[in-house]
Amino acid sequence: MSRFRSLFPGARPVIGMIALPPLPGYATHPGIDALVEVALADLAALEAGGVDGALVENDFDQPHTMVGGPEIHAAMTRVTREVVARARIPVGVEVLLDDWRASLAIASATGARFIRMDFFVDRVMTKCGPFEPDPAAVLEYRKRIGAEQVQLFADLQVKYTTPIGGPKPMEQSAREAEAAGADAVIISGTETGIGPSLDDLSAARAGALPVIIGSGLTPENSGALMPLADGAIVGTSLRSGRSATDRVVRAQVARLVAAVRAAEAAGVSSTRAP
Repeated sequence: MSRFRSLFPGARPVIGMIALPPLPGYATHPGIDALVEVALADLAALEAGGVDGALVENDFDQPHTMVGGPEIHAAMTRVTREVVARARIPVGVEVLLDDWRASLAIASATGARFIRMDFFVDRVMTKCGPFEPDPAAVLEYRKRIGAEQVQLFADLQVKYTTPIGGPKPMEQSAREAEAAGADAVIISGTETGIGPSLDDLSAARAGALPVIIGSGLTPENSGALMPLADGAIVGTSLRSGRSATDRVVRAQVARLVAAVRAAEAAGVSSTRAP
């Protein structure tokens, strides 16, 4: 857990999402200056609310494609660079749906500290077709571009997918991700805004990597979920709504962070070694 703790030394870091409005090429793209403006506003609300990190995603590029075009990469680079330059907390990036090469290249170019990957070790069927993982290619590319300092946060059996070949034990996915070189694993629920099951969180702890909640954390369920996790990435419960025009609300951020910290103060402690 040492690499993860070098980035997030606190007991249970809360990483807030900056879900960008549609990027260039989508009909409702608001313009690059507007993207930067809303990203920095979300960053300010997240930091004021007390989060430990931020994750920039092009979540509203609907429909997603497996990899983005050059216009997506250029816009994500510009916005991420502006966020990193302003941030007082570690920043990560994910180019959806699974453009890990772009995510790594953008992180390397902008100073972002980690990337999220929806797919890393699990063979799954996605809305774009089947996905065959190649974690060795991820590590080789990261090394080739000199970005080995960028950490890899990998989803396991990510939402909105079906396992190829039948169900796979979550603990097996966790151990495979550890062996393949991930720095942390992410466990999500069945859809956006739905929290992971307690069983999945417990099973993911069969490996030695930090376990991050990837969806559905709220002030109401944090007391139940966080004892089984080492951190969380949070989007939906921090925003004024679920549309591309809804933004992060400082009061909601503060409420969630307070709930997580209250659970810690009540004696909820990780079983992991630092």
